[in-house]
Amino acid sequence: MEKIISGLAKFKNSSFDKRKELFATLANGQSPEVLLITCADSRIDPNLITHSEPGELFICRNAGNIVPPFGNVAGGMTASIEFGVSALGIEHIIICGHTDCGAMKGAMKPESLDALPSVASWLSHTHAAIAAVKGRHGKLCDDHLAEVTEQNVVLQMTHLETHPAVAAKLASGDVEIHGWVYDIAAGSVRAYDATKKAFVPVEDRYYDLIHNQKSAVNT
Repeated sequence: MEKIISGLAKFKNSSFDKRKELFATLANGQSPEVLLITCADSRIDPNLITHSEPGELFICRNAGNIVPPFGNVAGGMTASIEFGVSALGIEHIIICGHTDCGAMKGAMKPESLDALPSVASWLSHTHAAIAAVKGRHGKLCDDHLAEVTEQNVVLQMTHLETHPAVAAKLASGDVEIHGWVYDIAAGSVRAYDATKKAFVPVEDRYYDLIHNQKSAVNT
């Protein structure tokens, strides 16, 4: 805790001072283009990974980067998604999983969650991903963690489409859903390619976008 408190002082005297104009603008509102839904894991820093500034990402975090399917009982994720898409005009929604995810490990071994009933209930939203991986292999083992992590991201992307605010924007072409998996050890990201139905290096998935940016810089 001492390090955290000390960090507050360093932020005010260093990072904040360097971005005074930015924070003066943000004090009057926000207009992020991206909603990033990722895990609550302490090893994930969305702004660091994407090299983005305050105000550029609308971030939602929870155990397992889960998006419950839309239902009659609204929760924090449902409200945040609705606000981001309908009120803020979010144009891109990213579901970002990560390697060595404790939530996915728990989902794969539900018996390990006997003392954590709330966690077990929350992770029920991953059951279809677990079943899909188990169905492909006939069993589930520790070696399937990476596959489960990817399958869960795809599942949560599907859950997103059940939310009315998202469904409306998808129908009008005003929002796009992305699936990512962040490799903690490598510092790299793989992105879901719907045409290949596989996760590929982010450089391949967004080749045209990256290439156009480089061309614009060089002209």
